[in-house]
Amino acid sequence: MSHDLAGEWSLSDDSGTHTCAMQMPTDGISALHAAGLIPDPYFGRNEYDLRWICERDWTATRDVDLDDTDVDLVLSEVDCVATVRVNDQVVLRAENAFRSYRVPLADVAQIGRNTISVTFHSPVRVGAEKQAALPFTVPHHPDNCPIPNGNMLRKPACDFGWDWNIALAPFGIYGAMQVVPKDAARIDNVMVAQTHGDDGVTLDVTVTTAHHTGDVTAMIAGQTMSVQCDNGTAKLRVSIQNPDLWWPAGQGEQPLYDLTITAGDATAHRRIGLRQIALVTTPDAAGHGFKFRVNGRDIFCKGANWIPADALAGQISDAKTRDLLQSAVDANMNMIRVWGGGRYERDSFYDACDELGLLVWQDFMFSCNLYPSTPDFLAEVTAEVTENVARIQHHACLALWCGDNELIGALNWYEVSRKDRDRYLVNYDRLNRCIETALNETDPAAIWWPSSPSPGLMSFGDAWHDDGSGDMHFWSVWHEGRDFDHYRDVAPRFCSEFGFQSYPSMNAIRRFTAPQDQNIAAPVLESHQKNKGGNARIAETMFRYFRWPKHFDDFVYLSQIQQGLAIKTAVTHWRSLKPHCMGTLVWQLNDTWPVCSWASLDHGGDWKLLHHMTRDFYAPVLVTAVPVGDRIVLRGVNDGPKAHMVQVTAQAVRADGSARELGIAGLTLGFDAVDMMDIPLCNLADDEMIVFHWKSDDGATGSDIHAPKPFKSYDLRPANLSLHVDGLSVTVTAQSLALFVAIEADMPGRWSANAFHLLPGQARSLSFAPADANATPTFTLRDLHSATYA
Repeated sequence: MSHDLAGEWSLSDDSGTHTCAMQMPTDGISALHAAGLIPDPYFGRNEYDLRWICERDWTATRDVDLDDTDVDLVLSEVDCVATVRVNDQVVLRAENAFRSYRVPLADVAQIGRNTISVTFHSPVRVGAEKQAALPFTVPHHPDNCPIPNGNMLRKPACDFGWDWNIALAPFGIYGAMQVVPKDAARIDNVMVAQTHGDDGVTLDVTVTTAHHTGDVTAMIAGQTMSVQCDNGTAKLRVSIQNPDLWWPAGQGEQPLYDLTITAGDATAHRRIGLRQIALVTTPDAAGHGFKFRVNGRDIFCKGANWIPADALAGQISDAKTRDLLQSAVDANMNMIRVWGGGRYERDSFYDACDELGLLVWQDFMFSCNLYPSTPDFLAEVTAEVTENVARIQHHACLALWCGDNELIGALNWYEVSRKDRDRYLVNYDRLNRCIETALNETDPAAIWWPSSPSPGLMSFGDAWHDDGSGDMHFWSVWHEGRDFDHYRDVAPRFCSEFGFQSYPSMNAIRRFTAPQDQNIAAPVLESHQKNKGGNARIAETMFRYFRWPKHFDDFVYLSQIQQGLAIKTAVTHWRSLKPHCMGTLVWQLNDTWPVCSWASLDHGGDWKLLHHMTRDFYAPVLVTAVPVGDRIVLRGVNDGPKAHMVQVTAQAVRADGSARELGIAGLTLGFDAVDMMDIPLCNLADDEMIVFHWKSDDGATGSDIHAPKPFKSYDLRPANLSLHVDGLSVTVTAQSLALFVAIEADMPGRWSANAFHLLPGQARSLSFAPADANATPTFTLRDLHSATYA
């Protein structure tokens, strides 16, 4: 009989002064807050008064009644360095939050009442001890991680802080918690390899079992195959004729086949999407390309970087995660990069990506710090890589395994590694080769990329500024304070990170501030800005492009508009370079807590204005304005699987809303980006912008405005917006040119559209879906003139 250990445990610190219930699985900080022992860690500046938690040892205890002592204890996602005792006897010393453990209890268990305790040791103390024991210093990133030495531990790097994350180094258990019969038949692994041919798809299924010696059976697509288990392993082959292929979102459907494995009383279930995927890095005149090919079709990847769904693992749920991923698809994304400073996600995450058609770029969990290469550390790395690759590899969504995030660049970030680069390069190579070896031994068919960014295999070049090969991280606009047009100065083959910050929306800000704190220079607002100089950079950029906002909430609105403009400039330009560029992954999709950041979704999942704008500039068919010398080129892009006839109409529009025709053009858009219309800048008056509309033969439409000068240069007129409200449906009408019209609700929820432009006499109908279906929202309307002009 199995015993589920989820439920109430008792938690106490090493001093005995803090004791409360802990509803496992969860994290200790969530438990302390739920018990009323600490304030909300996300409110105000509470974070700094709660750092003491990670400096102590904490013990969680519960009893379990057993009627059999021949049992095993099964735990996963134990965070992080923990000593597990049963009846006061040590049965496990865990050191890795990214792996699972199975521990025999026969020597310590007893019939009747048994006490299980888990002591979570202070990551601050243990990290310092491990650092001191190394033969040479292995530095962490102090600007990102105010809690030091997290790189000594196999735990999410961002738990120690990041330039968007709270620094609390939480502890707990987040996965399986069971006592199970030791000798019960079980299925440990199911590995699936696909071979595609003209006559269908062949699946080679390798099943690893324990305590089973009979047949292993596989059922899929109406077929059943059985083989005798040989020394714990069974290999089965199934052929599927006329398969329904799995495609990324926007390229086709996502059919999934149910695969059921039976070994005695044990069963396992997988959902399999049939697809071929390849990473193509062919040499060319610019260097080496970087693109994904699915079922023989080259795919332009449009997506974002994923960080943990919450800073506190106890606050993460399958439903919240699914909602965030659904928002990615709703904004026309087809790829998510699971960033290497977080965690390998739960099975439900990859299940959702399979169902939604989101390709997954999967980093291994190493980011920005340097890491040890001692035998003990590499043994833990091998165990975590082996387990997670075996767990995830069957998913149709899985496109790539990447060795780390920015570790090559990090070799140049620290004085010790700059002075002794050879030593630290060898140290890095040992880690990277350990990861690659464990990956290949577990899944020989896996697609491997050594690091992100990287020019390619065995290359340690500067992929932040060299755009000729591999994947690029382009941060010059944000970190170096360059103007948005600097995005047009590079031509990446695949940009896997780039971003620009904004403030969270007012609903999110109200969750962590009192009214007196709603000021960009207030200490509370500054404490929710984790990137050094970030608030000043947001303000400086506003001076460059806009007139100064009148009120705090106007400042918040304008910060989101300029964030959207920055990312739109990058994405539309790089899409216009297709097929030279074949992917853009925005940093970042989501937030871990309410904070100033690069995310397009607020903490909790509400759409910031960037996310609404993303849905437009990631549309399958797009016409974009590309400055080329003394003219503006309207260039058409089509990322869909079929060619489309597209017609574009352009007008010159003055600030008062008066317009004149500039031209009409029509072309068939296939795979490559195509110039559709040239507009000489000399044809525009100083106070004119270009407004263009397009329509595809499949009925899809779009429109945009291109301003040749900063918006602050135009003498905008009052738009005299009117708002007609009918329940949760609204209609917005403008009497003059209205730029970046945004409508806000005073409660969480989602708008059908936002951040749009209106010409005189135009109306736009929208709907709002509140998170609380019984709530009655109040709406606020804003546009560029009302926010920034007297």
